[in-house]
Amino acid sequence: MTSFIKLSLFSDPQLLIPTMALLLPIAIIWIIMVYSNREKKIKYQAIIDVSKNINDSEDIKELLNSLQEKKSNTDLRRSGVVTIFVGIGLFCLGYFGLNIKVLYGVGLLVSFIGIGQMIAGYIYPNQSEEINRTVESFEKK
Repeated sequence: MTSFIKLSLFSDPQLLIPTMALLLPIAIIWIIMVYSNREKKIKYQAIIDVSKNINDSEDIKELLNSLQEKKSNTDLRRSGVVTIFVGIGLFCLGYFGLNIKVLYGVGLLVSFIGIGQMIAGYIYPNQSEEINRTVESFEKK
């Protein structure tokens, strides 16, 4: 009985599309995870290979610090501008295109979220770790 059910999922055209719709996101997430892990493995192997040839521990620390991902205030400002214009687009779609009042509110909400992101980008200073590293490297010289 179970083999009949398994065969019918892929042979019945009416069940093929829902089955693929359920399996495709799982496959995409699996592919992303595999390639992300492979990239991290290659990165760490390169760090190990380079660190074998470096004798000074300070150089190794600088190398590791330079490879860390950095996030700056520019990211908040840029994403804020993008979000504002997405909200304006939703508002205009609701007002001019579809004439749906719900999209007015959604567009305004998204725009105000973008304004908040931009304000946060201007208010919060640079990451304190980056400032400390810059000061320490200047003091060493």
